[in-house]
Amino acid sequence: MTQWYIKEPSKLTGVSVQTLHHYDRIDLLKPSLRLPNGYRLYSEKDLLQLQQIIALKFFGFELSQIKALLTGSAGALEHFSVQAKILEQKARTLLDASKALKSIISEVIDDKSIPWEKIITLIEIYNMTQKLDHSWVKEIFTPDELKQYVTFETELKANSTPEQKAEFEKNWDNLVDEMKLNLKKDPTSAIGIAIGKKCMDWVNGVYGKKHANLRTKKFEKGFAEGKGLEEAGLTPEIVAWMDKATDAYWRDRIYGILNQVGSGVPDETIFKLWTEVLDDMYGEDNSRKKEIYDTALADKKISKNAKEWLKTLSFKKL
Repeated sequence: MTQWYIKEPSKLTGVSVQTLHHYDRIDLLKPSLRLPNGYRLYSEKDLLQLQQIIALKFFGFELSQIKALLTGSAGALEHFSVQAKILEQKARTLLDASKALKSIISEVIDDKSIPWEKIITLIEIYNMTQKLDHSWVKEIFTPDELKQYVTFETELKANSTPEQKAEFEKNWDNLVDEMKLNLKKDPTSAIGIAIGKKCMDWVNGVYGKKHANLRTKKFEKGFAEGKGLEEAGLTPEIVAWMDKATDAYWRDRIYGILNQVGSGVPDETIFKLWTEVLDDMYGEDNSRKKEIYDTALADKKISKNAKEWLKTLSFKKL
């Protein structure tokens, strides 16, 4: 059997003698034979193991992980799968950094005009996205919205017990299952409206009025455009059905409120219901509320009395 002194495997593989000494000390790769004078002799089996170590290091594994893999105390395929996802994330991060630098290059004229404040902001945003459960949201939110979203997720984690989190997830899974069972039914039907209400009750229970703008944008620019579907248990078909069902729910609720105008119900009561539905839809986003106000005035299904009532309202009160 062929054996080599330490310099030979070092030369063959490019791994330094010092590194091989370190591997010996931590019991990652011990030579098959140690001579009385202290010289290490490596066998063909040792060389094969060294090549395995090199391969695993190439894929980003830590030495402790490599040791567990080579001793058979860890499932290799499971570790490979996890590491593949880590590498994919690193690749996306590097690609994002490359795009950011190219964007900066296209904007500057010379070294003196480099926007260092913008670069620092980009780094801050990157650091924030590493804390997110859903890193894809960085593609849809502005820097200010992203900071708000990070705060929201941080507060949600801090204020939710493991039991509450499990209950949130269970309720959401039940909703998704219910939508799957009703995909062939009209989302604007009574069943669709009922499920649309359940969806909005769940979502508003998580986001609240304070973060309604994030909720809306996450759906419109995220789920509706195919982002983050798998992790939420959704498909494009479910998202399209849910969008129609929730829209039908809001319409049904708005029509129900405005139909009370002129029916003897006090204006104060109707006004309260009207502001509540706008708050539930868009929280503190007054621009989106104004769109609903204008849409209602143009809707042929809404009575003349109701439209006149809407015109008497000052939007500042909404």
